[in-house]
Amino acid sequence: QVQLVESGGGLVQAGGSLRLSCSASGSILSINRMGWYRQPPGKQRDLVAVITSGGTTNYADSVKGRFTISRDNAKNTLYLQMNSLKPEDTAVYYCNAFVVTPSVLGGDYWGQGTQVTVSS
Repeated sequence: QVQLVESGGGLVQAGGSLRLSCSASGSILSINRMGWYRQPPGKQRDLVAVITSGGTTNYADSVKGRFTISRDNAKNTLYLQMNSLKPEDTAVYYCNAFVVTPSVLGGDYWGQGTQVTVSS
């Protein structure tokens, strides 16, 4: 079994910064793609940023230049540095990882989510 646990969410004023972390644990052989998604109230969950095991990144247009995704492969940990936050960034942020385990060739796993609220 694999667990993803996010941390770092909270309340911040517009223009401020937050850093999210996501720690993966369990029977992990390797982690391929990792990413952050977010779901604003009453809306669908959308991709924020993704990073491959080799470090290639991709961002949603709405966060380019403000957010930075990174990972520490030795610690199985994913990060999202969020700068210049806007009220429209308010959402529950979810960590996602494609994980290879001893029993499964590969599967998508999700964290429980962490709330980010940006006040104007």
